[in-house]
Amino acid sequence: MDAAVATSLFWIAVAAVVAPLVAGSLPRKLVPEVVLLLVAGIVIGPYVLELADAGSEIEMLRELGLGMLFLLAGYEVDREELTGRGGRRALVTWLVCLAVAFGIVAALGAAGLVHSEIAVAIALTSTALGTLLPILKDRGLVETPIGKAVLNHGAVGEIGPVIAMAVLLGARGAIMSLVVLAAFAVVAVVVAMLPTRILREGSDLLAVIRRGADTTAQTTVRLVMLLLVALIAVAAVFDLDVILGAFAAGFILRRAVPDGNEQLEAKLEGLAFGLLIPIFFVTSGMAIDVSAVAGEPVVLLAFLGLLLVARGLPVFVASRYDRGPAGANFDTREQLQIALYSTTGLPLIVAVTGVAVSAGEMSNATASILVAAGAITVLVLPMLASALAHGDRGEHGDRRDPQTARPASA
Repeated sequence: MDAAVATSLFWIAVAAVVAPLVAGSLPRKLVPEVVLLLVAGIVIGPYVLELADAGSEIEMLRELGLGMLFLLAGYEVDREELTGRGGRRALVTWLVCLAVAFGIVAALGAAGLVHSEIAVAIALTSTALGTLLPILKDRGLVETPIGKAVLNHGAVGEIGPVIAMAVLLGARGAIMSLVVLAAFAVVAVVVAMLPTRILREGSDLLAVIRRGADTTAQTTVRLVMLLLVALIAVAAVFDLDVILGAFAAGFILRRAVPDGNEQLEAKLEGLAFGLLIPIFFVTSGMAIDVSAVAGEPVVLLAFLGLLLVARGLPVFVASRYDRGPAGANFDTREQLQIALYSTTGLPLIVAVTGVAVSAGEMSNATASILVAAGAITVLVLPMLASALAHGDRGEHGDRRDPQTARPASA
């Protein structure tokens, strides 16, 4: 291994260890660990102390971390919820968000205040479900009515922007991009059908896999990693974003294990949150140009405001019609919690701005500001949502649905 790569990996590992220690020492974990990982990345990155640099080797680990983040996010999404009334409402809400975002950005673009309008509009509609997942797990919200509503809006807020990126930001044109997406969907469906055809109950192959699951072979973990890498590779062949392949892998894994598997989940989370996902967040922080962000505070605040208007407000309104605890509609406080969580964005903002910068449609300075705004939403909005919950008889208090509430998995 090259010395520079080893040094960079060392400092990234240090950041990955320090962040949870600091987060755990703060009262009520007010600052999410992912924010501290981003901050640590900024500090050790090329724009501050220059201790680490994300070369091609580390970039590969970063992509795997992003993939694991969205695989776990896709795995956590309840397909019945997503295809039910709540999921359909989340889809309509996202389309409203997209229309609002395009309207706002078009007006700002006409005034010469915004460039790369399409990329900015897509970024305004995203929800960082992958980023929210560890936060929701830490707060025991995944199985609550509020958590399920956030998962619905988050799933659509991840898939929608990724598809919009492929169609609107691709070099192939909208029609050809749709054809490519359809081809990818066909491949994903074929891959999803393979486990049920090959791993039939009672088959010799399934017996071998189960025997090796808790040995050094770790067959189930290796199969999941094969699934993830295969879908990422298919997405790369079709020139689509890694996120789409990883999310599809998560859905396929849930289909293969519909009732869940605690041992497998614990192993995957250990691999993901112990190594790969921290690398993704630290390296994302390393890409933030602090001087560019500090030089444009008005732009930073403006983008935060646009996120609240284009994403938060429609979700707030839509949440009024969702069902909360005991079948009642969510109250205003719960609507605000769902809206704040759903406005939290980062990985997709990183992805969208990365595509725009690569295409020469956005400067790195502007991209840094947008990524910094996304990082601020991760820092501030979940904290505000948590404060609202604690003001309403606790985050796991009386309003939690007793039929669905259970502790978060490790």
